Amino acid sequence: MTTFIMKGNYSAESIKQISKGRTVKAVEIIKQNKGKLVSAYALMGENDLLLIVEFPGVAEAIKASVAMNKKFGISFATLPALKVAEFDKLIGGK
Repeated sequence: MTTFIMKGNYSAESIKQISKGRTVKAVEIIKQNKGKLVSAYALMGENDLLLIVEFPGVAEAIKASVAMNKKFGISFATLPALKVAEFDKLIGGK
């Protein structure tokens, strides 16, 4: 599984629909796309939400991101993430 960081921003309409039920539905969308929610955070600042998720690959992450945008009106920037130790092995620097 690959870790992805999903940074979300509410639209004016989506902020009116905030509910606990929406979070449950978001987790369902992630699971439907073979993913797992690791953790979720509400933010103040440049982004409104931060999700740490795991998916088998980029295609599943994109499908979940688009599905949540369609369902909730929240736009996500979805970024692959590597642990620093994995990054160091991959790069093989001195």
